[in-house]
Amino acid sequence: MISERQEKLLNFLIKEYIETAEPVSSLELKKITDIDVCGATIRNDLQELTKQGFITQPHISAGRIPTRKAYKYIADKLEEDFIVRQINEARREMRNQMQMMQEIMQTLEQDNIFKILNILDKWHKKI
Repeated sequence: MISERQEKLLNFLIKEYIETAEPVSSLELKKITDIDVCGATIRNDLQELTKQGFITQPHISAGRIPTRKAYKYIADKLEEDFIVRQINEARREMRNQMQMMQEIMQTLEQDNIFKILNILDKWHKKI
């Protein structure tokens, strides 16, 4: 399990790596992120991400590059976020539909149309 800050760093690292095709250093991450921590904290987070297999370092003095595990993790998060957004949109739409139906029912009740429709329905069943 990675922290929210580590996930944010991983996201920035992947984006930067995709754009440049070069290993990404902690200094570069410090420049491109909005995370307000010192470089040492970023390096510690990168070490933890390395231990967990999300990133690798081609050689000792290089920056880091994402692994397949990192790409899968981010893709799964994007999919999860997309599904959550879809569910929330469906809920909003359902609430809107319910509100609209309530307004229609109130209008019908106010105009006694509902009573008239019931009378017509009973009359129609008799025929």
